[in-house]
Amino acid sequence: MNILELSEQEIIRRKSLEELRAMGIEPYPADEYITNAYSTDIKQEFNENEEGEPRKVSVAGRMMSRRVMGKASFIELQDSKGRIQVYITRDDICPGENKDLYTTVFKRLLDLGDFIGIEGFVFKTQMGEISIHAQKITVLGKSIKPLPTVKYKDGVAFDSFEDPEMRYRQRYVDLVVNEGVKDIFIKRTKVYSSMREFFNVRGYMEVETPILQAIPGGAAARPFITHHNALDIPLYLRIADELYLKRLIVGGFEGVYEFSKNFRNEGMDRTHNPEFTAMEIYVAYKDYNWMMEFTEQMLEKICMDVNGTTELKVGDKDISFKTPFKRVTMLDSIKEFTGYDLSGKGEGEIREVCKKLNMEIDDTMGKGKLIDEIFGEFCEGNYIQPTFIIDYPVEMSPLTKKHRNNPELTERFELMVNGKELCNAYSELNDPIDQLERFQDQLKLSEKGDDEAMFIDMDFVRALEYGMPPTSGMGIGMDRLVMLMTGQTTIQEVLFFPQMRPEKTIKKDPASKYTELGISEDWVPVIQKAGYNLVDDLKEVNPQKLHQDICGINKKYKLELASPSVNDVAEWIQRLNS
Repeated sequence: MNILELSEQEIIRRKSLEELRAMGIEPYPADEYITNAYSTDIKQEFNENEEGEPRKVSVAGRMMSRRVMGKASFIELQDSKGRIQVYITRDDICPGENKDLYTTVFKRLLDLGDFIGIEGFVFKTQMGEISIHAQKITVLGKSIKPLPTVKYKDGVAFDSFEDPEMRYRQRYVDLVVNEGVKDIFIKRTKVYSSMREFFNVRGYMEVETPILQAIPGGAAARPFITHHNALDIPLYLRIADELYLKRLIVGGFEGVYEFSKNFRNEGMDRTHNPEFTAMEIYVAYKDYNWMMEFTEQMLEKICMDVNGTTELKVGDKDISFKTPFKRVTMLDSIKEFTGYDLSGKGEGEIREVCKKLNMEIDDTMGKGKLIDEIFGEFCEGNYIQPTFIIDYPVEMSPLTKKHRNNPELTERFELMVNGKELCNAYSELNDPIDQLERFQDQLKLSEKGDDEAMFIDMDFVRALEYGMPPTSGMGIGMDRLVMLMTGQTTIQEVLFFPQMRPEKTIKKDPASKYTELGISEDWVPVIQKAGYNLVDDLKEVNPQKLHQDICGINKKYKLELASPSVNDVAEWIQRLNS
């Protein structure tokens, strides 16, 4: 890397790196460093009344702060669980005559953010803070790029690393410097563990199904397309794993579930990411009424396991996952919030309703899509507390069994929480003839231009022809569930690495454009470091100022380049303007 691309701090740290090696200290040692304690456990287990020798510990982590007071210093060490104060004295870590480890290595060559190992004993300072008295210090990993320095006073953070784009793009920095971020992802793991336990104790089996699929089925969504070179066929990243899981029910499993990475080539916003995690479960001999109770119990358990309560706060809203949840039919919901009763109405009549509601619609939308749009615009956002929206029109649900009491509806529910869909469930359609007809209706929508209509999966129809027992299935968006359990209002906060636009880079002209003006190639990085990234940036510049700028950089960075004269610089600019 060109030294001119580095900040002053980065240059100093790289020089420290070289000095450590010159002293015989490897800044990135290969040896295992054995630890026996964590910061939080040391504090919780400390007993100042315990008799005998103080507890000996070996810990490792980043040095996050340092206060040097001559021959003694305090640092704050951050390990994977938290932070703890460490007391370091020159004579304790350098018991012999050579004091370089303290005076040179610790005080000058180590930087905030460096990984170090500490061996010592636990004690309580006069100020009452449980700390480690260091007896040995080991360099474990040099940080050559400085971390943002977040300072806290009276619980208020200063100089915070807060820019969302920077935080999501550099999550590794966000996790180190921002308190509470790691806790979100620890809770995410607890959500998964709780859900798995709920399924496993009931005897349901976790399985894996293909991510690359010849036919993207199981949902109405626009897929990502790729190409398989060996087979010379197009493949799709899965939008759902539903049809594969139901094939397993056909094959004789009574209950199967999967945590699946799904991909939908659609919009991005505060609640959508093109790559997301869903959990889908299918249980034979059940219906959607059973699944509603099952879902309620599951979510109540997860709440208790993760937060110790069923009462959550998300933004400024209080949400309760205490069972039972409210149930409302979709058409009743639309009637409540729009005043229009869509029962028994055809596509043309519903289009007229949409026009009266001043909705933007187009000819590609069929009856199901129109109803979905009405519900999404006027109803969905009103359901803050967990509410099951049930009995969807048949046109909206091509994989769902028709309602036992009304053939125009299906036995389907979606759970709405905080104004958004959290999960979706059916009494699964197991009539192969009906299923094929529903797929064919979807094909007609696709031919009209609906790029989210379902594909026909003839192998799935064939599987149903061998017979599938009555089954209920449920899918839940894990990212949205974690948002609720951690009180977050944007999906990016619960994804380690959310999808981002490409990082912006400063546009620079190639060296050849500068050399055409008679500029030595060695001086091109210096000119660009001075801020003249494009040749045209030099057109109006004062030759004397440019000369002063680049010669100053040459001297500051000790590049030892042969400096041009002011006349040489003037000739560069003259050639550019001629």
